[in-house]
Amino acid sequence: MIEISTAEHESFNNDGFLIVDSLIEPSIVPDLHRAFSDLFRGKFETGVRPDEVNWQEATGDPSLSRQICNGWKANRDIARIVLDEAIGKAIANLAGWSGVRIMIDNVVWKPPATKSLGFHQDSAYLSWFSPSDLLTCWIALDDTRADGGTIEFVRGSHKWKLSEPEGEFHAPEDYRKPMREAAAREGVDPEIVYIEVNAGGGSFHHGWTWHGSGANLSANPRRSLVLHAMRSDVEYVPENFAQGIGPIYSRYKRLGDNQLDENYFPILWREDGYRTPQINNYLGSRS
Repeated sequence: MIEISTAEHESFNNDGFLIVDSLIEPSIVPDLHRAFSDLFRGKFETGVRPDEVNWQEATGDPSLSRQICNGWKANRDIARIVLDEAIGKAIANLAGWSGVRIMIDNVVWKPPATKSLGFHQDSAYLSWFSPSDLLTCWIALDDTRADGGTIEFVRGSHKWKLSEPEGEFHAPEDYRKPMREAAAREGVDPEIVYIEVNAGGGSFHHGWTWHGSGANLSANPRRSLVLHAMRSDVEYVPENFAQGIGPIYSRYKRLGDNQLDENYFPILWREDGYRTPQINNYLGSRS
């Protein structure tokens, strides 16, 4: 159970993010470390390849952060976290939604000396569904510190004017440049907050909150598991399939309607008690 107090809810609305000391039990973390190792070696427990594999062992540039999207389809230890009902309910509480479904997950691994991930706003890439509201849960799987390339948020930036996607994401020369330009358009001096938590802690952030992460200058890895969640009542917008990450995730559109298929975008929690029935069968029990 993840309890969100009234004060925390107000803080989230004001800041565009909320830091949480405990999101998962630390005892689960070693299983997730093993899952990360398997995924980046191309070992997919379920036999299903994730939707986006941006780095693989033996072929990937060792200076780049490793990233996989929708690891939940390939590994059930990942799925048990990002399809968790309690996390879904907490997201609905913060966002004020009547239901939540997973859009995608991110499996991110930044070994020592790996480069930055550029500042961006998640919702800038999501016009392929509507309403394009997004809320993200970021879970640290290692103790995170400022010099270790932890995620950084800009306080209150979800209230800035909306920006188009811009800049490089993987290893840009100046990873904060797009955010600084957006801040200049707002006429504000951005306040950057480093998320420093122990493994199992993390944060929630708004879809329009500016965020990114610097190079890992520490001697320790920085692994994180990320759940990008959307409202349970969203629909596809076919005329926008060419935008953002639409070319990837429009492949799951059903014939004849614009409803999102629960096999690919499961509903985690809904206030009427509904949850995609296939989830429990898929997850099974721990061995």
